[in-house]
Amino acid sequence: MWLRRAFFGWLIPSAFVLPLWMLVGWGVFNGGGWAFLWVILLAIPGVFIWQLILTLLVRARGTTRAQRAVSWWDVLAFSVWHGLLISLGFFVEAWWAPVMVLAIVVGVGVFWLELWQLWREARPSRMVLRTAEGVAYIPPTRPDAEHVDPSVFVITEKQAPPAR
Repeated sequence: MWLRRAFFGWLIPSAFVLPLWMLVGWGVFNGGGWAFLWVILLAIPGVFIWQLILTLLVRARGTTRAQRAVSWWDVLAFSVWHGLLISLGFFVEAWWAPVMVLAIVVGVGVFWLELWQLWREARPSRMVLRTAEGVAYIPPTRPDAEHVDPSVFVITEKQAPPAR
């Protein structure tokens, strides 16, 4: 649980730290002029905005807010995506372009994973309901009119209309 909570706390700072790492990595590892253009014009704003969108999708789920922890799917997806983004900051020319393409594909995959989790959690369920604490319970069923014991009388009180 501590790992999932740590990822929950890491999501917003990562929107600032990962783009900053790309800028610092460009300077430290001599990325070159084209890498600098890529970092300044595309990577920093793209990673910043995309990470904020993903963070909002994660925090939109009720279970994430209640537990203050992400799901295990989130831990896996963000670990892979953030690992690829960190590796992009090293600017090794031999594998930089394939890792960039892979990072974009994984970033889009994380987006669809977050949408799927949000949709799955927000979808109404007839069988199991959840409390605000995340505890599941099965609601009581309504008795059908055919199966009511005829020896039992149920008297309901009519509400009087309010006086004017």
